[in-house]
Amino acid sequence: MKFARSQKGMSILGWLMVLALVAFLASAAFKVLPHYFDYMSLEKIITAVETDSASQVGSVGEFYSHVEKGMSVNSIRDLKLKDALKVKLENNEFRAHLKYEKREPLIQNIDLVVRFDKEFRVRMP
Repeated sequence: MKFARSQKGMSILGWLMVLALVAFLASAAFKVLPHYFDYMSLEKIITAVETDSASQVGSVGEFYSHVEKGMSVNSIRDLKLKDALKVKLENNEFRAHLKYEKREPLIQNIDLVVRFDKEFRVRMP
């Protein structure tokens, strides 16, 4: 029977293993991607202090207020701003240090961890 030898391709077991791997990677991506989108939104909110003429940010308290409003608009609720963002006013510019990490459970005691750490220098408007 030459016909059986000439057949090539993956078996059902092979396809199930590939499907399981794709499902695992998709599950991990769907758990981590929202945190990256929140981080990118926070970056835009912080850098918008410099370019947004409508917001008159002149103190550290107003800076925090501006970021909190942006977080509210973007539905970022699972982050404590005072713990994640440290702001100082030096030489007519804000130095904002955004540093936090998020954990998402993957399988029982295995977590996915994303860590964000960036410093911004934002001039006062």
